[in-house]
Amino acid sequence: METWPEGVARHILQRCASTNAEALRLAPQLAGSAWILAHEQTAARGRRGRSWAMPKGNFAASLVVKPVGDVNQAALYSFVAALALQDALVSVCGPSARLALKWPNDVLLSGGKVAGILLESTGQGDGISDLVIGIGVNLADAPPPEPQAAFAPVSVRQETGIIVTPEEFLDLLAPAFAAWQKRLQTEGFDPVREAFLARAARLGEIITARTGTEELTGRFEGIDSSGALILGTGNGRQSVPAADVFF
Repeated sequence: METWPEGVARHILQRCASTNAEALRLAPQLAGSAWILAHEQTAARGRRGRSWAMPKGNFAASLVVKPVGDVNQAALYSFVAALALQDALVSVCGPSARLALKWPNDVLLSGGKVAGILLESTGQGDGISDLVIGIGVNLADAPPPEPQAAFAPVSVRQETGIIVTPEEFLDLLAPAFAAWQKRLQTEGFDPVREAFLARAARLGEIITARTGTEELTGRFEGIDSSGALILGTGNGRQSVPAADVFF
């Protein structure tokens, strides 16, 4: 176990509806950051209101962070979480594992989706009072594939044969997150962005980004200072703040 980050609380639940919902409920009562881990979720969810299946033995946890500034600053924590997730997965799977970060919030293992990130917040206007970072990792088993999903799900155990418990994984993830959070707070987004791009899946290749209203295809040229995807298209460079990406 790496050193647990100082001043960060840890709550372990056997069962809850979703760790994000529980984190949002507890946030006003918390004096500082806290991880909430659940061994079972009954109403887990992903981005855009999608369901998130959680077979037994998989990882589901949410981190409450307060305060983080405005909504633009809060959005950058998706990249912090992705980098921390890859660091924790490398610690489990070893440096030869085929891991990659898929913009904006997934981690791939051997070409399949092994982890996802969901950010939710409370506040007024552009201000954020509490940010909740939900993280799901297929440690033991992959759920059934969803129609229209960009990638088939995979699990750590199925791809590598390695068995790790959710609490063991949290002991790796929490210090990794704290280290990347400190870099964001002290050095700004640039080093986080550069580290993400160094690990990004399909950088420099043709990808498709589907927003709620349009579909854009172009070369993945990077991410900008706000975390938006930069696509080189036939109509020039375009910035995409949010989308589902398909390879």
